[in-house]
Amino acid sequence: MGLTISRAVQWSSDGDQLENSPLNNDILTEILLFTEGFEDRHPQEASIPFCEPLQWNTSLEAADFTSDIYNTRGESAVSLECDDKGRPLLQLSPPAITVHSFYHLSNLLKLSKDKKMKEVWACLEVNREPIKKIFGPISPTIHEGKLFSILHQLDEKLLSIAVRPITREGRLSPAAVNTEVDLLKRENRVLKSVHYTSGLHYAYFPPSPSLLDCRVENSSMTKSEVYKDIVTLLKNQSPHFAAAADEQDFAIQDVPSAKKILHVETVDVEETGQTLKSYDHEEKNVPEKLAWNKPGSRNKKLEPSLKWKNLGLTSFYDEEEEKARRSRESKKSPGPASENKKKANFSGSSLPGCQSSQKTKSPGGADDFSESSSEDEEDEEKPERRAEIPTDLPSEYWQIQKLVKYLKGANQTATVIVLCTLRDFNLVQETCQLAIRDVGGLEVLINLYFKNGYFTLPCSAETIANVAKFRRARRTVRQYGGIKRLVELLDCLPDSVSLSAEQERDADVARCGALALWSCSKSTRNKESIRQAGGIPLLARLLKSSQKNMLIPVVGTLQECASEKSYRIAIQTEGMIEDLVKNLSCDNQELQMHCASAIFKCAEDKHTRDLVRQYDGLKPLVMLLNKAENKQLLAATTGAIWKCSISLENVAKFQEYRALEILVGLLKDQPEEVLVNVVGALGECAQISENLATIRKSGGIQPLVKLLSGTNQALLVNVTKAVGACATDPENMPIIDRLDGVRLLWSLLKNPSPDVQASAAWAICPCIENAKDAGEMVRSFVGGLELIVNLLKSQNKDVLASVCAAIAKIAKDVENLAVISDHGVVPMLANLTNTVDDKLRRYLAEAIACCCMWGSNCVSFGEAGAVAPLVHYLHSKDPLVHQATARALFELSKDPNNCITMHENGVVKLLLIMIGSTDAILQEAAASCVANIRCLALANDKAKNG
Repeated sequence: MGLTISRAVQWSSDGDQLENSPLNNDILTEILLFTEGFEDRHPQEASIPFCEPLQWNTSLEAADFTSDIYNTRGESAVSLECDDKGRPLLQLSPPAITVHSFYHLSNLLKLSKDKKMKEVWACLEVNREPIKKIFGPISPTIHEGKLFSILHQLDEKLLSIAVRPITREGRLSPAAVNTEVDLLKRENRVLKSVHYTSGLHYAYFPPSPSLLDCRVENSSMTKSEVYKDIVTLLKNQSPHFAAAADEQDFAIQDVPSAKKILHVETVDVEETGQTLKSYDHEEKNVPEKLAWNKPGSRNKKLEPSLKWKNLGLTSFYDEEEEKARRSRESKKSPGPASENKKKANFSGSSLPGCQSSQKTKSPGGADDFSESSSEDEEDEEKPERRAEIPTDLPSEYWQIQKLVKYLKGANQTATVIVLCTLRDFNLVQETCQLAIRDVGGLEVLINLYFKNGYFTLPCSAETIANVAKFRRARRTVRQYGGIKRLVELLDCLPDSVSLSAEQERDADVARCGALALWSCSKSTRNKESIRQAGGIPLLARLLKSSQKNMLIPVVGTLQECASEKSYRIAIQTEGMIEDLVKNLSCDNQELQMHCASAIFKCAEDKHTRDLVRQYDGLKPLVMLLNKAENKQLLAATTGAIWKCSISLENVAKFQEYRALEILVGLLKDQPEEVLVNVVGALGECAQISENLATIRKSGGIQPLVKLLSGTNQALLVNVTKAVGACATDPENMPIIDRLDGVRLLWSLLKNPSPDVQASAAWAICPCIENAKDAGEMVRSFVGGLELIVNLLKSQNKDVLASVCAAIAKIAKDVENLAVISDHGVVPMLANLTNTVDDKLRRYLAEAIACCCMWGSNCVSFGEAGAVAPLVHYLHSKDPLVHQATARALFELSKDPNNCITMHENGVVKLLLIMIGSTDAILQEAAASCVANIRCLALANDKAKNG
């Protein structure tokens, strides 16, 4: 550790501070992992006091030393344990801290939590030779020997990390150097002669790739620099060679793949040559004397695309050179492939989290809350379409691919470091996720759960959490058994009074596992796999945690899975609604958002809506409406309010909390995913007549009508419902009419969405019923009556039911009834009578009853075969179907032939039962129909007997 700190780490230019570099991060991460777990792995050695303490300025305070092995007084803290001189083995006098043993170093890091790396950095920055402080100037005693051996092993690991960045630039062996030199000596090359001597052999040099460097000796100091190859070394040392090489666009080709790096040291620098000594552990025949041609000679230029290509170093290429090569190749071969490259889209919309046209992705990546977000099984099994890799990918793409390749053959220590390095990248970016996916990294990460030891788990799970945003990646996790393994990680006790170091690690592992499950839960099959693996009770237990970083992925997973009915039931039965409601009042907006989203999806069920009210969750939801600047939170909150307002008891509470006025204020300048939910909530609240006046007085009708001209189908469905509800108030109807609301509703009957068509037709019904001159208003819509009659050809039952309801209202005006009769409304209605859908039966019967009022329509219905099916409607269990059917049969019974058909189908017995109903309308219609049939029967008997 002493050698690595003093020589291998990178210091700032003034030499006072550690440089913030990937290499230093790798080395310090290894030291952190080693020190933090030292007490658990080596308890005896951990208690050995240092010869001299390690001292540095800490960011910790006395309040951080919560363990019972420390005594705190004011701002100071000391360990209860002392050395043989009576000095505490740890002493804090802010900002200075003094530590005398690995036992307290290990405990200090555990207490540092998220400041661990900061403490290691500060300690090693001022203790550049910790080995000397630990053991002193004399050799270690027998008692200290094992500790020295352990630290020596750490030092070797750190050295291997220190040389790894150089090996990534390329690997050279003496054989590769010889080939390079041979190419330099060829005719018209810049190198003139080479002389060989025996190389020196250092037995102690580690059998891992070492350094290629050049050292220039002088009287005062040794200057050392690192070069990736001999050409670079020579160009740096000789201006003649550099000029010749630059003039000839020098490039090396036909060099075989290399496995080792040569360590060379320059002893003297001459204008005509360079003396090299070899420090290689395997081969000894290396070039010592190099001479080069004078500048000015001409040589053939090598193809730029061949630079280093044949060196076997293509996996360690320079990113800029690779970009240029790809760009040249794409220009040479235009065609479908290049067109695909141009069209390749790596925007957020290509991520699996993005939904259909009715769903949007909020800026932070959270799903739109206007409906559940989950890919179905069919989508998951579709082959994933991959765009051609574009030529302008950032360098991070190639760096990540290199790391994953190292990961495939790394040992445990290297694996941890690679994983930590991966976490330093912004894995939320799609290009970073693509890099892992394209190089087969997901399979490697999953396998790490079974092969590479305990400390790799959090890193692997967290990386999977980012990569599993791809559909194929989610499928791969499941197929490799990763779902079950991730669920197992959730088994921990995150909120015990005191946690051991192992339990704290378990909690962190559980958090990472929840993050990975959150990403994987986009898939319907993965949701089921999580449930089958026992994930629900474990998630319920973690939901009791008070740690925000634990709760966010847990609730995120639950809200994603809540699109499945089995999860919604489980969330109720496991008592999770109470925890979700409790966290609505926390101080973390992301957690609030996910809790509101989970309630939004679960509140489809009445029992859940009741539980939210019982646990006092409605008021916090209304309070969250004031955080309108956070659009994701606002979308989730308004979605939860929308679904909760389906219950009238909850609407009454929302009235009490004055939610309607706030919702009306949100009808302007909001994203569509918010508007969908706000309008949906207003539509549900309009079930109570008092709220219709509130919406009007709050100025809500005008923005609602304005939204009718939009294109978002989910929004149109909700706004038509809300406008229709407002139209049931006679005082609101003139405002809607004046704003041209009815015409806008009618135009939506042409919308391609059946849901929009149906919702518009339902809204038209109260508009016709409450308009002052409804008949004239309807006739003013050119082609409007023909349009609505033609919708009777729809295959959607809800469209048919709503259109039948609208036709029943239209037919109350005789002129309009005549027009729709001319458009063939009778045979179209008759064609629908064989339906078994009670909702359609009810409104179809009402339409038939109203249409019988014109001309020979009553006879035409009989001729079209509508009577017999209507009789069978009386077998329905829906009393509203009975009422509408009895009215239709009564109107149809005015034609003798229809009475005969009714009698033949047993209508009298059924109607006699209906006469005993408490429904006055049903009772009267049934009695009137029976009377008409009886009159016809008496007339027939009289005719026979006469």
